[in-house]
Amino acid sequence: MVHQYRNNGYNIVLDVNSGAIHVVDDVTYDVIELFEDNSAKEIIEKLVDRYPQTEIEEAIQEVNELKDNEELFTEDTYKERIIDFKKRQTVVKALCLHIAHDCNLACRYCFAEEGEYHGRRALMSYETGKQALDFLIANSGSRRNLEVDFFGGEPLMNWDVVKQLVAYGREQEKLHDKHFRFTLTTNGVLLNDEIMEFANKEMDNVVLSIDGRKEVHDRMRPFRKGAGSYDLIVPKFQKFAESRHQDKYYVRGTYTHFNTDFSKDVLHLADLGFKQISVEPVVAQPTDEYALKESDLPVLFDEYDRLAAEMVKRNKAGNGFNFFHFMIDLEGGPCVYKRLSGCGSGTEYLAVTPWGDLYPCHQFVGNEDFLMGNVWDGIKATDIQDEFKCCNVYAKEKCRNCFARFYCSGGCAANSYNFHGTITDAYDLGCELQKKRIECAIMIKAAEADMADDAQ
Repeated sequence: MVHQYRNNGYNIVLDVNSGAIHVVDDVTYDVIELFEDNSAKEIIEKLVDRYPQTEIEEAIQEVNELKDNEELFTEDTYKERIIDFKKRQTVVKALCLHIAHDCNLACRYCFAEEGEYHGRRALMSYETGKQALDFLIANSGSRRNLEVDFFGGEPLMNWDVVKQLVAYGREQEKLHDKHFRFTLTTNGVLLNDEIMEFANKEMDNVVLSIDGRKEVHDRMRPFRKGAGSYDLIVPKFQKFAESRHQDKYYVRGTYTHFNTDFSKDVLHLADLGFKQISVEPVVAQPTDEYALKESDLPVLFDEYDRLAAEMVKRNKAGNGFNFFHFMIDLEGGPCVYKRLSGCGSGTEYLAVTPWGDLYPCHQFVGNEDFLMGNVWDGIKATDIQDEFKCCNVYAKEKCRNCFARFYCSGGCAANSYNFHGTITDAYDLGCELQKKRIECAIMIKAAEADMADDAQ
């Protein structure tokens, strides 16, 4: 399977099954487009009015060589590997600890209902959190590196318990030959020097929630009485990012139907000095006034193209930044099983409520149909776990023949369920945006390769 597209002056050809990417001239691009369904003679006849015959013949020879080297038109050798996914042994390697089902903001698009998750306001006790860490250690097998994200609601509303659990985790590392990678997601309202100092010592990554321009942020992320939160958090976030040497954090925003010109929000955050940025599309029901619509897609595609081109320009000028959805590894990357099955929700990754219940991920919390067990008794609903084990790109009809399947791994199971009632479908609007982001990310890599060649 081959995917071809043009972006920012580059002719890009992706061989989906091998992962090989080629930046080619116009004649080779057009030859590849005709290659599978036409003989060499037919290709020449169709292109000879546009290119000299010798160039067409050279391109055909080059394409044949790439095919022989399994860099173009390669066969899918992964289908058979996925059959026994249900039988594979999995270990739990990451927990999303809902340290607080409460929040001091009233974000309009919040899937957690101001932190309540379709339930009640609650703060996780130290005893419950401690048991969650014990559960993780006990179910992690021989895996040494474990991840724990302090999540909410707003986790800083339960900061003392966060600190206690980090201290407990550090004690357990020595006893069990484990290493905890702690992360924190915060809206920044309660952020202060003491919290920054502790986080810089103990948190491997920190996510700072901000949507971009002041008017955009304040519209969607106000306090409960209606006042905006932008002016309060921006100087804190700038200080925090600098204190982390512009590394191991990212500012994360959400764009909606109200700001389809979201590239301006990304660039606004870059101009504020942030080097690690993520601004992601809202996921909302069509009845929500801020929901993205199919009619928004052409505008959003243009925005991604505009952003990618500006990033190339800034990289060349020496003032670049990272955009989370354009970060792509074309050489190493995750193993094939990870690329086929995705984030590991429901198997390797679980969410824990303040009272210790286990769910496949934070977006399923509160849906009793996906209650898997608790941190004291372990996973009881093994049928749910088996269902998530089988959630992969070949179990999803929409993914099987999609060029993006080895990059997006089939997309988000929660989004699939919320829009289609099953975890083995795909959220269509999200798929279209993901495919566009992948195309832009590959183009940026092509531009980086050009810059490297120019520097030699």
